[in-house]
Amino acid sequence: MVSVAKVNFDCTINGEKKTISAYPMARLLDVIREDCELTGTKEGCGEGECGACTIMIDGELVNSCLVPALQADGAEIKTIEGVATGEQLHVVQESFVVNNGAQCGICTPGMIMAALKLLEEHPDPSPDDIRHGLAGNLCRCTGYMKIFESVLAACQSMKQEV
Repeated sequence: MVSVAKVNFDCTINGEKKTISAYPMARLLDVIREDCELTGTKEGCGEGECGACTIMIDGELVNSCLVPALQADGAEIKTIEGVATGEQLHVVQESFVVNNGAQCGICTPGMIMAALKLLEEHPDPSPDDIRHGLAGNLCRCTGYMKIFESVLAACQSMKQEV
């Protein structure tokens, strides 16, 4: 039997530089939740189908359940915990609260991450842009309308801030 040892790798998570010791093929999702104690990122399916574990690595959306930990070496990682500024929620997070876009909470972190990326790329998205931007994220509770309305409201709030 071959024994694989943990390896150290460096990354930046939510603006904080870290050296992490993990098994190279451990899922980044598990490393984030267990080793880094950032439990906002959720596991839904564990197969990359639901989007609950969506994070950003170097500005790109990824399903963290599919990423080997060692692939994050040198990466800039953003999880749901890195979205708010201190106690001040991001406009998208606030919109999900106000518009009831979050119900059980399993899909919410991934939905918010996807909405952030969408609004970064399309500050004034069409309804089809929103549907496409959230297409990789599944929700079993809301029927999607409250999520859709939350993203629309966040977009309108962001326009007013400018």
